[in-house]
Amino acid sequence: MAQESPKNSAAEIPVTSNGQLEDSHEHSFNRDLKRSLPVGLGLAETKITSHGFDSTKEGVVEAGPFPGKGGRAQQKSGPVVLADEVKNPAMEKLELVRKWSLNTYKCTRQIISEKLGRGSRTVDLELEAQIDILRDNKKKYENILKLAQTLSTQLFQMVHTQRQLGDAFADLSLKSLELHEEFGYNAETQKLLAKNGETLLGAINFFIASVNTLVNKTIEDTLLTVKQYESARIEYDAYRTDLEELNLGPRDANTLPKIEQSQQLFQVHKEKYDKMRNDVSIKLKFLEENKVKVLHNQLVLFHNAIAAYFAGNQKQLEQTLKQFHIKLKTPGADAPSWLEEQ
Repeated sequence: MAQESPKNSAAEIPVTSNGQLEDSHEHSFNRDLKRSLPVGLGLAETKITSHGFDSTKEGVVEAGPFPGKGGRAQQKSGPVVLADEVKNPAMEKLELVRKWSLNTYKCTRQIISEKLGRGSRTVDLELEAQIDILRDNKKKYENILKLAQTLSTQLFQMVHTQRQLGDAFADLSLKSLELHEEFGYNAETQKLLAKNGETLLGAINFFIASVNTLVNKTIEDTLLTVKQYESARIEYDAYRTDLEELNLGPRDANTLPKIEQSQQLFQVHKEKYDKMRNDVSIKLKFLEENKVKVLHNQLVLFHNAIAAYFAGNQKQLEQTLKQFHIKLKTPGADAPSWLEEQ
C-alpha cells in the first residue's frame, strides 16, 4: 500500500476548476508581502517568481522592474529629493494685494479721523511752515509767469505791426516824391522800434523760460517729495494709532503676538517717515539757494532790458543781452530753404 505523501504548504493553496490559482488569495499574498517589505521598496519594483507544485525550490522574490500593462517594463525612478516648497506667483500677488488693501484701509481711517478731529497727527511746525511758504510762492510765481507770457504775446504782435508799418512807409516813400523824406523818416523809425522790440522780446522770453523751469520743474520736484513725505506721515500715524490701541488693551497669549507684529510695522514706518522728513528738509534748503540765485539774475535782466527799451537806448539794450549770454534768433532762420525742401 502506497504511503501517503507528506503534506506540504503548496497543497493547501486552493485552485479553481481550471487548475489556476484563485485570484483573491494571490492578491492577499501580494498585499501581505507589500506590508512586510521595507519602506521605499514597493510592489512596483518587485517581481515574484513562483514555481510549480512539484518543484523543490522555494518561492523567490526578485528585485527588478515590474512589467506594467502592454508588457513594457517601468523604468526605475531615481532618488527622491525633498525640495523646498515652490512659491506660487498667484499666492504672492494675492498676499501683496492683501497687504496693500490693509495699508490703504488704515491710512483712509487715519485721514477720516483727522478730518473729523478725532485722531491725532504728527506735526513738524518748522517744516510745515516752510512747505506752506513754498506752496504760496509757487502760486505767485505762476501768476508772474502768466503775466510775462501775456506781455510777450502782446509785444510780439506790436513788433509785427511795427515791421509791417515800416514796410508800408518805405513803399510810399518811393512812390510819393513830394513826401519822400517824411515817409522815409517814419519808415526808419518803425523799423528801429521793431528791431529794439525783437531784442526786448528775446530778453522777456529768456526770463519766461528760466522762471518756467524754476516753477514747473525745480519747485514741482520738491513738492513731489513733499507729497511722499505727507503719505509717509499718514502711514506712520496710522500704525502708531494701532499700536497705541493694542497697548491699551489686555495682554495675553492672543494679543502679545499682535502687539509684537504691530511694533515691528510701526518701527518700519517710523524709519520711512524720518527719512522722508530729512529728504524734504534738504530739498527745501537747496531749493531756496537755487531760487535766490536764479531770480536775482532774471530780475536784473528784466529790469535792464525794459529800462533800455523805453529809454530808446539801443546800445544798452544789446549790452544787456550780451551780459546774460542771450542770442537772438533771426526771423525765418529756422525755416528750411527751398533746396532743403526738395
